[in-house]
Amino acid sequence: ELSETELRLAGLRINPVTNIGSRTRYYTNLKVKKTSDKDAKQVSGLPEDARLSSFRWSPDESMMACLNTTKTGVEVWVLNIKEAKATKLTGANVNANMGSTISWFNDNEHLLVKMLPSDRKPLIDTDIAVPTGPTISVSDGAKAQNRTYQDLLKTPNDEFNFEQLARSEIKKVSINGNVENFLAADMYRGVNFSPNGEYIMVTTIKRPFSYLVTYSRFPSENTIYTATGNK
Repeated sequence: ELSETELRLAGLRINPVTNIGSRTRYYTNLKVKKTSDKDAKQVSGLPEDARLSSFRWSPDESMMACLNTTKTGVEVWVLNIKEAKATKLTGANVNANMGSTISWFNDNEHLLVKMLPSDRKPLIDTDIAVPTGPTISVSDGAKAQNRTYQDLLKTPNDEFNFEQLARSEIKKVSINGNVENFLAADMYRGVNFSPNGEYIMVTTIKRPFSYLVTYSRFPSENTIYTATGNK
């Protein structure tokens, strides 16, 4: 894993092949244990060479969704707690580069998942790409109390790559594996359900990007949708 490609953009450290954070901590196995039992029960159906992360309980806590990172991308899996059985819900086309990736509906039967957009453009190899113009920064000499950050954007090529890696389509995925379109491609940072599950607040990143701060301080817009996807 240490030898895998890593892009450092706007405070993120991303594996551009698998589309998940390059410093993600993975778990390789799952067991279920009742408090009254002496031994834990092995979960069946887990993927071979599992690299599991981003666990999310369903509202009624009967199931747990998680991500599995393969050599080519990220999948969504769901674990039935009572049956101690895991099932794959999606292919390896999940975008886990930024923010929340999977969110449960209140019905315990559907999830919102950030997927790779169908119109994603190839990334620019910044090691060999010839700049189309200068990179310009301006200092007016004024004193500013601003903290410093690692892994910031530095060039227009970095901006392009960040935008491609940040863009997702939001899909509605059932626990049976059915996938429906929910929201079109955009730079989605956060997806949060209201406590009653009737509304969803979606945070999207907007341009212009900054070369001084990380993506969490880029311009953003919050939009409220109903659980059926109406703005």
